[in-house]
Amino acid sequence: MPNHQIDPNKWIDLYSDYLFNYTITRVNDRDLAKDLVQDTFFAGLKSMKNFKGEASERTWLISILKRKIIDHYRKINSNKGKAEVRMSYSSDENEGDWLEERVADPFDKTAEDSIENTELGSAIHDCLGKLPEKQATVFKMKTILGYETEAICNELDITASNLWVIIHRARTAMADCMEKNWF
Repeated sequence: MPNHQIDPNKWIDLYSDYLFNYTITRVNDRDLAKDLVQDTFFAGLKSMKNFKGEASERTWLISILKRKIIDHYRKINSNKGKAEVRMSYSSDENEGDWLEERVADPFDKTAEDSIENTELGSAIHDCLGKLPEKQATVFKMKTILGYETEAICNELDITASNLWVIIHRARTAMADCMEKNWF
């Protein structure tokens, strides 16, 4: 069997929890997150022939999921094309990584890990829901989705200094909320 062979029959068992938790932190809507994961699996099935084995199945599925999330935000974006969604975390700041660092590796998971990951996703979702709407929007755009500062300022018609005040308040509130509800 070639190294680039994949087995979609195992995707739900191996990757659904990880993909859901990855998605819920980015879209803040459980039903939408489930739909995007399902769309990812369907897209993966349709494009299985394109899997070259250069990355793991999980990495390949995450790259499909990232495109699904980007497409979702482009569809609802009132100024289409104005803000380019950047999902890569290769920037010097590494903002956004803290969410993923809290999620256990799905290849080393037990039943407790699965429950913990679901609870973490719920805690993040709940804490985002407690933020004022503008803070939640800015937090998601900057920290989770990785929008550039200029794109956020243009999209929301705010100054860069206003953005940093809002993001600081949002991060502080998220940290306090997560401290109370998760740690």
